Amino acid sequence: MGSVRKDSRGSGWQARYRDRSGRQRTRSFDSKGDARRYLDSSEVDLAQGTWTDPSLGKVRFSAYATRWRESVAHLRPGTLVNLDSRLRKHVLPAFSPYAIGNIEPADIRAWVATLVGSGLAPSTVASTYHVLARIMATAETDGVVPRTPCRGIRLPRIDTTIEMCFLNPSEVRSLAEAIEPRYQALIYTAAYTGLRWGELAGLRTAHLNLLHGAIDVVEALTEVNGHLALGPTKTGKRRRVSLPPFLVDLLENHGSTYGSPDSYVFSSLEGKPLRRSFYPRHFKPAVRRSTAPDRFRFHDLRHTCAALLIAQGAHPKEIQERLGHSTIRLTFDRYGHLFPGLDERLRDGLDLAYRNAERTERGEVIPLAR
Repeated sequence: MGSVRKDSRGSGWQARYRDRSGRQRTRSFDSKGDARRYLDSSEVDLAQGTWTDPSLGKVRFSAYATRWRESVAHLRPGTLVNLDSRLRKHVLPAFSPYAIGNIEPADIRAWVATLVGSGLAPSTVASTYHVLARIMATAETDGVVPRTPCRGIRLPRIDTTIEMCFLNPSEVRSLAEAIEPRYQALIYTAAYTGLRWGELAGLRTAHLNLLHGAIDVVEALTEVNGHLALGPTKTGKRRRVSLPPFLVDLLENHGSTYGSPDSYVFSSLEGKPLRRSFYPRHFKPAVRRSTAPDRFRFHDLRHTCAALLIAQGAHPKEIQERLGHSTIRLTFDRYGHLFPGLDERLRDGLDLAYRNAERTERGEVIPLAR
């Protein structure tokens, strides 16, 4: 049990207790009530196992962030480049002077407001905030802070529909015919499988199963500061994506015509792995020559695949698995606005269930659905 006593050095009061290691802890307050409340709170934390060493919270945020960054060195190279940029530009300049235990939710709300006021896109604000949130969550796990201050922080709404662009099948064909023959199969594969750029650039012939009409997506090619690296997919999970018959034929012809010495399905004119320079040298000129909108990006071929699947009546779970989304919520967040008839179909299904029950009660024979 702890105790509260008069501070022998002045007119204040001291709260005294022993931590989990048996070390004596003392903190001074102006009033007896504040000391008592602090003591009660500390004893509750000790009993619940949530107590943290107050001295740990005195470490500078910059020092803790540096150690945290070292602990995530296993992440994909591209992810680390983005993380380092957000740390350097926005997180460290704002919080480096703080002792990590002194950062309050109000400080973070003010920081987010500053990011928004500087004109950053909502998605950039969110991704930058999540870097800070991960650091503070780890600090809570490490017992450096009793509780992360990243609580109740409202972020600007991200309207993904503004950034997306979709092509219909005729426009996909126009784009494919506008690009060099070597890259036509790449355009069709992106639009009809929904694979990410890195997954397409890193696709090996060993993972192209044309006999069974499928692609095994197991790795992705990442380019960071001019260096290429093969690694896991964005979610770290493998998946199999089926191919429509026309695409099987296209890929079979493509492989026999444009083989790569490194066994990449899609390669440069020199037979080397594809780099980001493909975008300005080949893709954007083809966009301008086609019927696609000028703002159309390569990643929009992935969105196009989602739109084509939805038009075919695909279930969101099927779309999630095909595109390799980490959760079905992500699928709905990205493409929920493309399901205008979903509620109507649910409504009609509920009405049909009710009427079939009535017909069953009347002894009528309900025909099997086709």
